[in-house]
Amino acid sequence: MNEPDASHQPDFWRNLRQQIVAGRPWVDRAVVIACAVATGLVVVAFTLLSEAASDAFAHARAADGPLGGWGAWLALAWTPALTVAVLWFTRRFVPTAMGSGIPQVMAALDDGASEARRGALVSLRVSLHKIGLVSGGLLAGLSIGREGPTVQVGAGVMLHARRWLSPGAGIDAHDLMVAGAAAGIAAAFNTPLGGVIFALEQLTRRRHLSHSSLVIAAIVTAGLVAVSVFGNVTYFGKLAVQPLDGGLFVPGLLVALATGLAGGLFSRLIVVSMQGGADRFSRWRRAHPLRFAAGCAFGVAVIGLVTNGATAGAGATTTRALLEGQQDLPAIYTLLKFCATWLSAWTGVPGGVFAPSLAIGAGIGHDVALLAGVGAERAIPLIALGMVGFLAATTQGPITAFIIVMEMVAGHAMVLSLMATALLASGISRLITRPMYLELAALLMPPPQAQPSAAGGAGDARQPAAAP
Repeated sequence: MNEPDASHQPDFWRNLRQQIVAGRPWVDRAVVIACAVATGLVVVAFTLLSEAASDAFAHARAADGPLGGWGAWLALAWTPALTVAVLWFTRRFVPTAMGSGIPQVMAALDDGASEARRGALVSLRVSLHKIGLVSGGLLAGLSIGREGPTVQVGAGVMLHARRWLSPGAGIDAHDLMVAGAAAGIAAAFNTPLGGVIFALEQLTRRRHLSHSSLVIAAIVTAGLVAVSVFGNVTYFGKLAVQPLDGGLFVPGLLVALATGLAGGLFSRLIVVSMQGGADRFSRWRRAHPLRFAAGCAFGVAVIGLVTNGATAGAGATTTRALLEGQQDLPAIYTLLKFCATWLSAWTGVPGGVFAPSLAIGAGIGHDVALLAGVGAERAIPLIALGMVGFLAATTQGPITAFIIVMEMVAGHAMVLSLMATALLASGISRLITRPMYLELAALLMPPPQAQPSAAGGAGDARQPAAAP
């Protein structure tokens, strides 16, 4: 056996000296870490503000709230009015903040996007507006989430680091946006591994990130900031999710099939709604977007009245109650949450479908358990399978879905069943529709002849980007 050539081995002391005396690279690293800290702080602020908005709406419509028994009925006027106000402001001042923000980041990551277009889609200004506008939608009682929007928020904060990086830093806009988006989703769900997988599966189109350690460092730093505020707990608290037993194989298979079909339909419905067509609703939306949004919001308010407010907001409280076996929901909760989320997205207001998808999936798992006669405690694994199945079918990101749900529910004991459900549901969804976020990102890309130049991009940036 040949002895290794010592001349080809790393010179530890020489490399260490070079790292110590290299001044500017350390400054660049410090800038990236500082922006990662800022991303974590912004996500924390976003979380606190959005939760306060959801709580305020729930308190206002509660029987013991400041409006008494009239709160639930006044929501029929409050929800459309505030929705119109949020949409008007968004269309007037920050049209690229519409929808969830994930398609905007994907469009900004496209190699053909100009600097002006990229800055219009992802920036610190858009991120700060996004926080307030999503919170406004939650205050209105719409069925939207903040987790998807944190992707655009985190990407905008991290992209801001470019102005302080040296020309030789070797860190480009693509890596910064991917790192910020991954850090945002990781801090929002407290799922660091899920953030990494989301970035690799959904966002980056490169075979490898030129600075993979940048993504990890940003996620760890932003995650530490979030953990220091909220504590090192899972998204749904401490749960006891047990693995599937043999008697749950058939119900579990039904959950995977049902979530695959429902998630594919939901994804297709969202894309078709955003694309528009020759039907009267699409014509009404194009001609009178504010009136159309008011009509959709009124429908959401009616659904909220029927479900006693269970369909409002992201649905995290309802999902957690289902996972704890404590929630007694209306028989048609799942269908109504599905419709409320679709109508909320159709308004065009800033807001995501990530967390509502988890709520819909949990409802499907709960419904299958009821049909199969499964008790409340044994139904918990089916609810977890419903969450991962519907999320995987909606996003067509099975690895991201199963990792995020596994981390959220501390479901390491059922990792194989979660993985199998995600793959099956995603495969069924692909028979119905193409990936939702790719389709929505394509709607944001201008034709080649209309691609804005660096000097004239401002006019194109004013066009609404209604992608949920």
